[in-house]
This record gives sequence, C-alpha cells and structure tokens, in this order.
Amino acid sequence: MPNLRLTSAPVRPQQRVPDTYSMYARAGDPWTGWYDRRRYALIMAMLPYQRYRHAFEPGCSVGILTDLLTRRCEHVTATDVTTGALDAASWRLRSGGCRERVTLLRRALDEPWPPGRFDLVVLSEVGYYLAPETLRAVLDREIPRLARAATVVAAHWRRPVDHYPMTGDRANDIIAATSGLHLISSYRDADVAIEVFDTASAASVAERSRR
Repeated sequence: MPNLRLTSAPVRPQQRVPDTYSMYARAGDPWTGWYDRRRYALIMAMLPYQRYRHAFEPGCSVGILTDLLTRRCEHVTATDVTTGALDAASWRLRSGGCRERVTLLRRALDEPWPPGRFDLVVLSEVGYYLAPETLRAVLDREIPRLARAATVVAAHWRRPVDHYPMTGDRANDIIAATSGLHLISSYRDADVAIEVFDTASAASVAERSRR
C-alpha cells in the first residue's frame, strides 16, 4: 500500500478525487508492495471462472493486475486518469508479451465505460475515489450493460484515508447493493475487503463446474 496518511476524522464530501491527484510523484512506483501483491493474488484466486472473454479494469495504475488478468482473459480493457501510469502499464505489458491483448485508455471511472460486453469487471482500489452517490449512479448505469453471467470484483483498502470521499468498506457496500449483483464469495481482514459478484446467480464455483 502506498505511504498514505491515515486518519479517523470524517472524510470531506466531494464528488470524486480530482484527476490531478497523483500518488506517482510522491510514492514512485505504487501498488507494488506485499499488501498489493497479496491483494492481486487473492483477486485472481477468487475469480469463479478459469477463462473470460473481455475484462474491464478501471484504475489500472501501472498494469500489474492487468498483466495477471491477461493470463485468464482473451482481452482486457484497462483505464486510468494518469498518463504516467498508462505509459508504465504499456511498458510492463509489452515486456510481458501481452500488449496486443490490452486496450489502454485515459478515462475516469465515472465517465461512460468503454463499449464492449464485458464478462469481468475488476473494481480494485478505485471505488473510494468517488462520492457515494456518484459511485451509485455509475453502477446503476453500467452494470445492466454487462454480459450475462458476468463477474464483478470489488477489492478495497479498509482503513480511512483523509482525502478519499469514502472508505473501502463503504465502496464495497455500495457495490453489493447494486441491483442484479449476486454475492459469490467474500474475504475481509483488517486491511482489505474483497467481494465477488455474478450478474446471473449466486451459484458456487463447484455448482458452476457441474453445469
């Protein structure tokens, strides 16, 4: 986890963290510590299907999770608001030999999502950048557009950060309350909350494998 100052004070209301906010200048190469690498591994282990056609990863940062997703997905569309992060992600993916299977776009989470019948959406350390009502509006607009039986992952840092509009727990709770999402699995410890949802049913991984 980047070196952020934590606080127990109430967060200030705002629509979302400005696009000009950047961890990269203050933290060098963020999202590469053990907390983050462990979170990536947990996300990948919790995906209910072995293979996906087209994944969407908003807030892809420097592309570490993006690279992992290419090993399970035919194509990944990944976005970030920071040009430097997208450049680093492109370099990483090119070095890994999978750049041609990833579309990188400069775009914020609350903008219209790119076209495509995504069957996997990974909302990892990104939901808390929006105000609760903004995240609610985005999900209500975009979740109905997903492919049938799509997987939606919500993974967020649980501890409050003074310049985020809400906590990771609140972001996960808003995602969980989205109409049409069925909870498949959940993991929570003191640092991270990860929930996995399906747009068709709450069937377990074993039940899906027998179909």
